[in-house]
Amino acid sequence: MRHRRKTVKLQRDTAHRRSLLANLACSLIEHGRIRTTLAKAKALRPVAEKMVTLAKRGDLHARRQALAFLRQKDTVKKLFDEVGSACEDRKGGYCRITKLGARMSDSAPMAYIEWTDIEDMALASTNEDE
Repeated sequence: MRHRRKTVKLQRDTAHRRSLLANLACSLIEHGRIRTTLAKAKALRPVAEKMVTLAKRGDLHARRQALAFLRQKDTVKKLFDEVGSACEDRKGGYCRITKLGARMSDSAPMAYIEWTDIEDMALASTNEDE
């Protein structure tokens, strides 16, 4: 029976899956929207939302926890400065998955995963550039 077994394995062992999700989360934080398979997007959403929850907390321990998972200092800085501040008012549901259809080569279902408050993040990044 599958009681309390929630992890989607994505046909990878534990270390490979953690690295994959960390890299996808870093790409999502850096670009704001990424195109990936539907299964990877669904596996990434809880991870990305936990990172935003850490960013909203904003203390040193949360920053170190995010750095331990993501392993990229500049990405963690962007997460805490831009993404966390843009999602400050929202209580949950920080990511949106949009289905795109099948990929041409192997008919894998594709999807966009993006931040729901992406407009606020774009405004914050343009204000920093000025």
